[in-house]
Amino acid sequence: MPHLDWKKLPLDAAAVAAASAAGFDYRLVDTSDEEAYGAAMATIRRGFLDDEGTAEQLQAARDDIRYRRFTGVYDDGSAAPATPVATVASWVTELTLPGRTVLPMWAISDVTVAATHRRRGLARTLVEGELRTAADAGLAIAGLTVSEATIYARFGFGPAAFLTDIEISSSRVTWTGPRPAGRLDYLDRDALAREFAALHARVRLDRPGEIEGWPGLWQRVSGVAPGDEKAKSVRGVRWTDAAGTTRGVVSYRIAVNEDDYALNALEVDHLMAETPDAAAALWRFLLEHDLVGVVRAPRLSVDEAVRWMVSDQRAIRGIGRDHEWLRILDVPRVLSARRYGAPGSAVIAVADPLGYAEGTWRLDVVPDGTAVVEPVDAAADLALSVADLGSILLGGVRPSTLRAAGRIAGDADAALGLELMFASPRVPHLSFWY
Repeated sequence: MPHLDWKKLPLDAAAVAAASAAGFDYRLVDTSDEEAYGAAMATIRRGFLDDEGTAEQLQAARDDIRYRRFTGVYDDGSAAPATPVATVASWVTELTLPGRTVLPMWAISDVTVAATHRRRGLARTLVEGELRTAADAGLAIAGLTVSEATIYARFGFGPAAFLTDIEISSSRVTWTGPRPAGRLDYLDRDALAREFAALHARVRLDRPGEIEGWPGLWQRVSGVAPGDEKAKSVRGVRWTDAAGTTRGVVSYRIAVNEDDYALNALEVDHLMAETPDAAAALWRFLLEHDLVGVVRAPRLSVDEAVRWMVSDQRAIRGIGRDHEWLRILDVPRVLSARRYGAPGSAVIAVADPLGYAEGTWRLDVVPDGTAVVEPVDAAADLALSVADLGSILLGGVRPSTLRAAGRIAGDADAALGLELMFASPRVPHLSFWY
């Protein structure tokens, strides 16, 4: 789509009216006004239980995401009327879909409501306002990562990409995986941030669910964000292949165990690998690190291959959870944007309480993996909610699983046919929060 200046989009009139009817003022935050922007950021930090931060940290946080559109809800009767009691941020980014295609997405973040103003409909006003703004601007899909998993299904979002945090007792395992040719080198933290940015620009197209990164993200995971009190503890390593090309990068810290240095914990901040060889080389480096007894790594794919590269899988503990939630606003545009795993046809009825995706749609997939999607007046093979359509979009949730859970109506053969079509050769994964 043509370049969209999301900051200049008009406020959603229905959200303005809903806030006003409840006694609040709904307005955009001017991110060029340091006082107004700082007040909004203070509300966001409080909403996510962060401390107030130092002046340097606060300035860095503001500069990090100043490019985003911020909306605040203000209570003129509060003790601090210039400080919003609810917030949301949004911007347009590219979402990777199966088949290495991308689709512009309305990304939503920093949804907060002050504890003093709960149960007044402010979250609903903000989120529904974002969806209307996105749809009016021509976006076909919205997405977010969530701190609370019980909030967003009511707005039509469904979990589509999942993650795993793992802990490996490295003292219990020996390396059984590949030992690829190449080399490992330490990087200074500024170089580390540059390598992460360059590598992610390539690898994000290989993983459904990934979105574009931003400079502040790579600064944080590399320990160069201004005011980061733990920055000096960050170490960075890259792996280059035989041709000298960077294929993998990792940042990590060591948590020292004063009682027994052999039980020190190596805590990964971010691990990124473009190839299986890069992943193997970096994991071997981490697991064979001297004076380390445990390795912890967050936000990994649910199909992380390291489990099959060590001698004892029971030395690995993992915690999986939902991560990225997607909300389809335009069914034909979204379903025709991805590539499919098998040819076939299906008529699906989509229920959407907000109306964007409501209807019955025929999906026709041809052998090259492309699809045509059209509205039809016909009996549906399968019926599901817009949230569940969002969950199966990237190929990480099986329609047969949702049918078994009572979330998709229709016969087993139709669900299996849809499953074969929606299958993705890569498990969806988003490697960071947004």
